Formats: sequence, C-alpha cells, structure tokens
Amino acid sequence: MLFIVIHQVYELWFKQLLHEFRKLQAELASGQTTHAMRTLRRALAILKIVVAQLDVLETMTPTQFTRFRDWLGTSSGFESAQFREIEAVLGRRDPMMVARYGEDSAERARIMAAMSRPSVFDSFVRYLAGQGYDVPAEIMRRDVTEPLTASDAMQQVLKKAYDDDSDAAVVSELLVDLDEGVQEWRYRHVKMVERTIGGSRGTGGSAGATYLRTTLAQPTFPDLWAMRSLG
Repeated sequence: MLFIVIHQVYELWFKQLLHEFRKLQAELASGQTTHAMRTLRRALAILKIVVAQLDVLETMTPTQFTRFRDWLGTSSGFESAQFREIEAVLGRRDPMMVARYGEDSAERARIMAAMSRPSVFDSFVRYLAGQGYDVPAEIMRRDVTEPLTASDAMQQVLKKAYDDDSDAAVVSELLVDLDEGVQEWRYRHVKMVERTIGGSRGTGGSAGATYLRTTLAQPTFPDLWAMRSLG
C-alpha cells in the first residue's frame, strides 16, 4: 500500500510540474518576469515535497520490499512517462527515453513531442534577448531537438546579466535552484534504491542503482553552472 500510494502521489506532482513548466515557458516568452519568478518558486516548492516523500518510502525495509517485489512484474520507475516528459521539457534529448514505449503509444508521442519543442532553457534564452541582452544569433536559432551543451558565448551573456544585478539574474538563480533541486531528487532516489535493493538489478530489468548513479552531477542547465568560473 505504501509503495503504491507514494508512486501515485508522485505522478500527481509530476503532472503539476509539467503544468508549471508550460506556464513558465509562456511567461518567459512574453517577458512576464514577476509571474515567471512566482511559477519557478512554486515548482521549487513542489520539488522539495517530491524529495521529502522519499523519507516515507525509506521507512520500508529491504525485506518488506522483497515480499511484494515480484508482484510488480515489469513495472519500473523508468516507465513513468511523465517524469521522462519532465526531463524532455527541461532539455534532455535522448532516444532511449522512449525505448520502453510502443511506437503508437500516447506516452511515446508526448515525450517525443516534448523533445521536439524548445526546452525551458531555450525559452529563458529568448527571455534574455527580450530583456535587451545580446544573445548570439546561432544560439537563438539552435536546433532544439539537440541536447543542451555549454557555450562560452552564452556564459558571457549570463555574466552580463549577473553583473547588471538585474531581474534576469534573479530568474537565472531560480533556474539554478531548479537544476539543483532536480539533482537533489536524483541523489536521494539513488540512495533510496541502494537502501532497498543494494546493487541488485532494478525492477523491470534495469541496472538499478548502478545506472542511476550515472545520472548524478549532470546539470540540466550547464551554462548557468559554467559561468560561475568566469573571472
């Protein structure tokens, strides 16, 4: 019961996060700074709840989980289409994200659609341009179906926003908070899996904690971290 309820609650929060990110992108596109800040703060509050819920799941011992694990069949955290969609909205571009979904499935279609649209960071880049910052044309016209990669030119734009101590810098810091929150979620998820199944293969045949550890320390918005090294 505990396992099922917590995962159902996760899916509800993932649904809300997807709603907030759509709202955020619309606000960034129209230059609504104050509203974008409020939406980001709400998303951050939700992420804190999502992370905290793992405390409840960790009250379950390995033996308790083993008693019903076989009943899960091929079910796996990898099959949360909404979480995969969140990753795509934030900028992840990886064909393996849809590998577990049928060619004609609604889940696959949603994730693929999200990977073909501008990400949250792409919307932020356009927001910066709308605030008067000189974003290079090649960044504005980048292929949004490709993964986000660090750019020296973009980092210089971000440094200018921070040097100005403008509203754009506040939005930037909230995006860093969002990135850090996602990384915290990944870390806590890994530790929960290690506490529950150790080094065993994950439910559904995944590599379990071994795979999850490879997702750690991978920033969602690499330029916002790299620019901190600039003099």
